[in-house]
Amino acid sequence: MVRQAGACRFVWNKILALNESRYLAGTPRLTYYQACWLLALWKQTEELGWLKQMHSQVLQQCLLDLERGYRNLFQGRALPPRFRKKGLADSFRFPQGFKLEDRKVYLPKMGWVEFWKSREMEGTVKNVTLSRRGGHWYVALQAELEVPEPVHPAKGKEVGIDLGIVTFAAFSDGELVPPLNVYCRWEKKLGRLQRNLARKVKFSRNWEKRQKIAHLHIRIANSREDFLHKLSTDVSKNHATVYVENLRIRPMCKSARGTIEHPGRNVGAKAGLNKSILDQGWHRFRRIAGIQTGLAWGDRVGGGSPLQFADLS
Repeated sequence: MVRQAGACRFVWNKILALNESRYLAGTPRLTYYQACWLLALWKQTEELGWLKQMHSQVLQQCLLDLERGYRNLFQGRALPPRFRKKGLADSFRFPQGFKLEDRKVYLPKMGWVEFWKSREMEGTVKNVTLSRRGGHWYVALQAELEVPEPVHPAKGKEVGIDLGIVTFAAFSDGELVPPLNVYCRWEKKLGRLQRNLARKVKFSRNWEKRQKIAHLHIRIANSREDFLHKLSTDVSKNHATVYVENLRIRPMCKSARGTIEHPGRNVGAKAGLNKSILDQGWHRFRRIAGIQTGLAWGDRVGGGSPLQFADLS
């Protein structure tokens, strides 16, 4: 799996570097089909012949992702594609050739791999994506399924949500949800592990134990994600229309440090406030709620979905 992800990262970075050099030279970038043709030539060389050991469609799917990144850039939906770094967001996708049997999946050129199945699959599986997070690999199965038009049981019921720090969510019907503050809960242990890592010799056996920090970060992220998903699911099931406060989080978290000529005041207190704001996950909560209501991020009330999502500015 590491080799497959590494090959995808190599192809992504090499094509991206070629496109950047072509852009500086004033020539058009390589399209997906031109990149696939170039990939076939690389496999025939002595230097890059090791690419033949990887699944060809996995590398082609990587080039499709890069092409989609350029398309999103030109349509104003995303920033330019960036170079991938080893160990960060390692993933690859099989569009076909896989098989499923209960808690096992057959991957081409890998064989049968067991996995923990979180729920039963419905519909027709279209592709399989494997990704690494920390020291664990995750498999995501994308399936196609026709479902009837849903009818919300709480049709006509509305609620407004005010987000905060002392109280994470204050509902218009009087319900108050306390914050999780998961980062603040593990902050001391995280700082202790980071200080221990700073005293270790780089690339030594003890330095390799830095995975403890990554595992703690993953535990913090998983705890926050679990809290936000459960809360947003409860809200979407019990209310047909949801109004969420539209907070501008980026300016709220701006540092109070100031400049040398005009130094800021209460810098430490503002830094602690910024940490508490980012620990809440307000943007993630609004995004999950928007997905569960069936509307895209930024949509307002309307659109024919029985469960609607709106901004409350």
